[in-house]
Amino acid sequence: MIAILLVAIPTHLGSMAGMANRFTRRTFLQGSMAAAALARPLLAEPRPSAPGPFQPTWDSLKQYRTPEWFRDAKFGIWAHWSAQCVPEQGDWYARKMYMQGDAVHDWHVKHYGHPSKFGFMEIDNLWKAEQWQPEQLMGLYQKAGAKYFFALANHHDNFDNYDSTYHPWNSTRIGPKQDIIGRWSKVARAHGMKFGVSNHSSHAWHWFQVAYGYDAVGPMANVRYDAYTRTRADGKGKWWDGLDPQALYTGRNLVIPDGINTIEGQKAWHAAHDGRWHEEDPPENPRFAELWYLRCKDLFDKYDPDLVYFDDEELPLGQKGLDVTAHLYNNSFAKHGSVQSVVFAKKPTPAHLGAFTLDIERSRSTEILAEPWQTDTCIGDWHYKRAHFDNHTYKTPETVIPLLIDVISKNGNLLLSIPVRGNGTIDEDEHAFLDALASWIPKHGEAIYGTRPFTVFGEGPPEPIEQNFSEKTRPHTAEDIRFTMRGNLLYAFVLAWPTDGKVRIKTLRRGGEHAPRNLHRVELLGASGPRRFTQTAEALDVTMPAEKPNPYAYVLKITT
Repeated sequence: MIAILLVAIPTHLGSMAGMANRFTRRTFLQGSMAAAALARPLLAEPRPSAPGPFQPTWDSLKQYRTPEWFRDAKFGIWAHWSAQCVPEQGDWYARKMYMQGDAVHDWHVKHYGHPSKFGFMEIDNLWKAEQWQPEQLMGLYQKAGAKYFFALANHHDNFDNYDSTYHPWNSTRIGPKQDIIGRWSKVARAHGMKFGVSNHSSHAWHWFQVAYGYDAVGPMANVRYDAYTRTRADGKGKWWDGLDPQALYTGRNLVIPDGINTIEGQKAWHAAHDGRWHEEDPPENPRFAELWYLRCKDLFDKYDPDLVYFDDEELPLGQKGLDVTAHLYNNSFAKHGSVQSVVFAKKPTPAHLGAFTLDIERSRSTEILAEPWQTDTCIGDWHYKRAHFDNHTYKTPETVIPLLIDVISKNGNLLLSIPVRGNGTIDEDEHAFLDALASWIPKHGEAIYGTRPFTVFGEGPPEPIEQNFSEKTRPHTAEDIRFTMRGNLLYAFVLAWPTDGKVRIKTLRRGGEHAPRNLHRVELLGASGPRRFTQTAEALDVTMPAEKPNPYAYVLKITT
């Protein structure tokens, strides 16, 4: 235990170069010998990794190919669940509660107290997961058509939801006092589903620096928040006895200086410094990045995930991301004879294409991509927000089912988060949403699972799609068609019911460059018997039945 706690102490307690002030230069440990010990990296190069064909370099990792099972799976569900779900106030609670001027800060002060006295570490302790029934939830996810399941291993709040060897701030010691990832993994695999973990903690070193700040105005102005003052010694006799809060809050890397006494001024400072989306190692805190590597490798070795999501542009923290990815690929190669693991990250540079599988957060591709990819999105906020349930503002099946169809028509998969309350349950609207998916996805599974893109993804008016973080859409009509295919079967998804009883598919016009040579039979999934059709030089016209077979989207099965 002593060794574990020593590993968890952050190295640098100072600022970035050029940001000298007395707060960012102070340390929590005194003496030159202690400081020198902290400055030493945890590991000497090279970092240990599994032997195999992959080296921890971009050129070597570009040998990777996304496995066929992932291309076949098409749809996964994510439980983006952690202590940040306890207050039920939505995304980024652990950051926003420390930012005066944000509604979450005001809510926190009203319900829990000022962050100088009741910081986020206390929320970690409040997370008990007392009504969590993962077997029941996994049954709902599987019934809704998910072929893989993702669990949140850690977020930017730097708390590990698993039995973490190198980080004592984890769910086996605090809060739920159980191995959340371990239990999720067993349940998912018992249901025959692939299991994934998401690792967001590479950003904790800058994202969580607000916990060292202070109010700009008001009765608690200039009183530093809990991360600034809490030490291991303060925990004696308390629930966190023996734990160092600095290991959770990551140490003083980008601490706001004294004297910024307007809310607007503080917002501007945070936006320019700790609020930037840093992808690099902490410049003066090498221990953080080394510890991240150890924690991530530990996660992979203990739970052998089939899929890994990094919330990063390319791989996290420079060489450390390359190291753990090579380790995962080599382990998978040794186990299967080929790499069956999938690693996701965002925005690859052209020189690094192929080293991992592309993820596009809250958006999608505008075209068929040559390699498999994934859209990840949520029906509400990533972390549970009570207001979505109270006001019935979740995404609807009428929105998500067309999204799934569009994504798979372009060689992608959809990973959909269903927010979980802090107590481990989902609400009634989420139950109804999953029931709706269960009524449609499995019944149309032959047009979804194991299919591949057609020569074009579809037809219809352009949609307002942007690269990331844009979920603009428009109402669909019967002109909106998407395609998949399997062997000699072509599936045409019609995203809205035709008002005149006839679907017109211009792509399949007689003699068109994308039209199959022969069309033998057209059926409507969910309806009995073949459909009457005519193929002209303008379009393939299909007569639809009088009644809709479902409320959402309609699949024509075309035998060529």
